[in-house]
Amino acid sequence: MTDDGAVEQREIIDVGTFYQLLTAQLESAYGRRHPRWIRGEVAKVYEKTHLYVDLVDAGSSSDTKRPVLNAHCWATQWNVIKRRLSDDGVTLKAGTVVNLFGYVDLYAPSGRIGFTVTEVDVAGLLGDVARRRLELIARLRAEGLLEANRSRSVSPVPLRVGLVASPQTEGFSDFTGQLLRSGYSFEISLVKALVQGEAAPAQLVAAIERLDTEGLDVLCIVRGGGSRGDLACFDDERVARAIAAARTPVFTGIGHTGDEAVADLVAHTSAITPTKLGEDLVSVVDEWHRRNVREPARTVIEAADSIVEEATAFLGERRRTMIFAVRDRLRAEQRHLIATRERVDLAVGYTIDRAERWLETVHRLLNAYDPQRRLVQGWSIVSKPDGSIVRSVHDVTESEDVVIRVGDGEMAASITAREEKDA
Repeated sequence: MTDDGAVEQREIIDVGTFYQLLTAQLESAYGRRHPRWIRGEVAKVYEKTHLYVDLVDAGSSSDTKRPVLNAHCWATQWNVIKRRLSDDGVTLKAGTVVNLFGYVDLYAPSGRIGFTVTEVDVAGLLGDVARRRLELIARLRAEGLLEANRSRSVSPVPLRVGLVASPQTEGFSDFTGQLLRSGYSFEISLVKALVQGEAAPAQLVAAIERLDTEGLDVLCIVRGGGSRGDLACFDDERVARAIAAARTPVFTGIGHTGDEAVADLVAHTSAITPTKLGEDLVSVVDEWHRRNVREPARTVIEAADSIVEEATAFLGERRRTMIFAVRDRLRAEQRHLIATRERVDLAVGYTIDRAERWLETVHRLLNAYDPQRRLVQGWSIVSKPDGSIVRSVHDVTESEDVVIRVGDGEMAASITAREEKDA
């Protein structure tokens, strides 16, 4: 009101216009064309295609009064950022302090100010990850856990092997292939576990604790190569403490690149790859086999060879004696066989003579009954053109052609009449 009581006239705008003006102000200072970096602590993170993050003031000590910024990263951009974070072993989770690059947006229907993320400071996050890793190693060293599992004694013949791995992976196949092809009787007790991802640490711990109760010679954890992000589970404190607490010697074969995983540092023995770990285990067994089996066997073989040489000389002498005896016996038997052969020859000659005389008698008898002789004597054989013999007047018909065979040839004839005689 003015001093004279009149109502002062001012411009009145509706809510929509107000938000348009506010959006214009924010766009001009903090919009898409004016992005900036914002630092904060992740209070809540949610991913479903897009990424949604509640960011609070990292510099405030009061949990209840810290300002909150609702940030989001659309799927197209987030997929690129996520792959880069994963390759470097970085995960956005509650408590992580992060630098985000983006711009302000205002959603008028709900009256909410948001922040669209276009970039994440990976270098800063990597520094934070490295710091936490060094802090974990320092804690483990201070508690004596880096040496705890190394103090476990390894069986001289570690054939009972507990295996924590993901089947059907190259790391699993490379490790087990070395054992199975070694020729030794390795017994592998497998407990399946994820070897990457957020669920991997809990599964690895459960597998280690389960195998540690089975009285095995060694417990092996293997995983093929991968990015730093893929291998992040092997830097997890829960996994490190489970390895250190195990009563069974733990061997690791993680195909990592760069620094050793924390799991390698607390393990009894570590190898650079699953294949190398398998080779090392086979070498331990092979060395025991060489000292306790092959070398003693060689000593026994050498002693046996000496005994065999003496026995061979003795047998040689006995052989010569037997040869002379056998030779004399063979000569006597040879003379006996000659005499027997002469008697057999006489008997065979006599038998052959008798057989020849009998065959001659049979031959004369067969000649007497030879049909050809009958034909020469005047007999004849009548047959049809197809070769069948005519034995009865009923076998032919009138005007049917027949063949008449006599002693010196054949004649063709035709039946002109038939006459049946009474029996």
